[in-house]
Amino acid sequence: MGKLERTSPFRLSSLLRLQKDPKLAFQLFLNPNPNDPNSSSKPFRYSLLSYDLIICKLGRAKMFNEMEKIIEKLRNDTRIMPKEVIFCNIISFYGRARLHRKAHQMFDEIPSFRCQRTIKSVNTLLNSLLMCGKFDEMTEVIRGIEKYACPDVYTYNILINACCVIGNLDNAWGVFDEMRRRGLQPNVVTFGTLIHGLCANSELDEAFKLKEIMERDFRMTPNAFVYVALIKQLCKCNEVDSAIKLKEEMLQKKVGLDSAVYATLISALFKADRKDDVFGLLEEMRMNGCKTDIVTYNAMIHGYCLQKDFGSALGILKEMEEKGCKPDVISYNVIIGGLCMDGKIKEANELFEDMPRRKCLPDIITYRTLFDGLCGGMLFKEAAFILDEMVFKNYLPRSSSVCKLVEGITQAGDTELLRMVSSSLAKGKFTDVTTWRMMVSMVYKKDNLSIISFLDTLREGKDDCVSSSTL
Repeated sequence: MGKLERTSPFRLSSLLRLQKDPKLAFQLFLNPNPNDPNSSSKPFRYSLLSYDLIICKLGRAKMFNEMEKIIEKLRNDTRIMPKEVIFCNIISFYGRARLHRKAHQMFDEIPSFRCQRTIKSVNTLLNSLLMCGKFDEMTEVIRGIEKYACPDVYTYNILINACCVIGNLDNAWGVFDEMRRRGLQPNVVTFGTLIHGLCANSELDEAFKLKEIMERDFRMTPNAFVYVALIKQLCKCNEVDSAIKLKEEMLQKKVGLDSAVYATLISALFKADRKDDVFGLLEEMRMNGCKTDIVTYNAMIHGYCLQKDFGSALGILKEMEEKGCKPDVISYNVIIGGLCMDGKIKEANELFEDMPRRKCLPDIITYRTLFDGLCGGMLFKEAAFILDEMVFKNYLPRSSSVCKLVEGITQAGDTELLRMVSSSLAKGKFTDVTTWRMMVSMVYKKDNLSIISFLDTLREGKDDCVSSSTL
């Protein structure tokens, strides 16, 4: 029998890079040589690259318990001198998962890994806290920032963005002015963030003035982010022609046009009842090599539903499938919502039932939309069955629709159906006290004897439903 070939640190890095399953990658990292009887007696010499690869795989998969085991292993591996970028990645993973305390803890522990903190990790922490909406903690970090390094342009961009998110444009301008006083040159992101903030606060004129300053005084060409913010706000204000002119400017300046720009314009044209102009945009997309994707198709579906042209909306679904662009749950939700609003509940229900065959599973929005439509259309028996299915999938309905359902069933005097609905709500741990009180009250008013059997139904599932004291 030939000599068993051991996995080298270099080979492990290659295997980790190729392994798509993060769980298998984690097992591989912990035991690189599972068939070697001497592997436990000879500690494996991991490379920095291997640590980086496995941490990124686990962080992207939100396998934080496993990632933290690797982090602790890295802390104790004194041969390795980790680079700051590894910890920046970890802080970002926590930030995206809205785990701000863990992000801050990782930042505080960086020195224990034989690594010095710089403005890079400070900026990463600030951005993670921003994603988590922890503005007070951002302020605390800024107060102690001089312990690590001087703020750079990226620091100020994050702070400007934070001010814009909370709608405090005066503070955003104050941060911008301080940045200039420190001799830091604003970049395209700085202007883009301010312009986006101005648009979000409906200060369109100021946004265009800043775009002019950006081009004239700073000799910077606006990027797609700037143009998209302006185009979206113009469309929101029903200034479609101005939005189209801005799109033409993007073409002239060779700023990359993506499907999001076209989708925004398509939605605005439908809203302005200019459906014929949409086809010209689609042809332009094709000529410019911009592929019609799910975003564009969904914009068209939404537009047709606004016009109550459901035949064309369903035709878009067929076109998507023919062109290899699989409709997503949003595509179906828009049509089902449009049909329900137009009183076409039967057609909405048929499309809902056809979704699994089309290899697209309904989500909580789909169920709630259909349930609302069935209740509004007084199709209470069908609504009760959908409610039972929602509970099975751990989806809770809106209280207003449940009230409408209970009221309709009670007025119809269908005690058996009401018992079924109350049982479903109890199983789903539906805890809206007002709804339960209304249900009991309605049953009592209708027939003060049936209240006994009604409460018996609830007691059968007392482990899953609200307590009798609540009722």
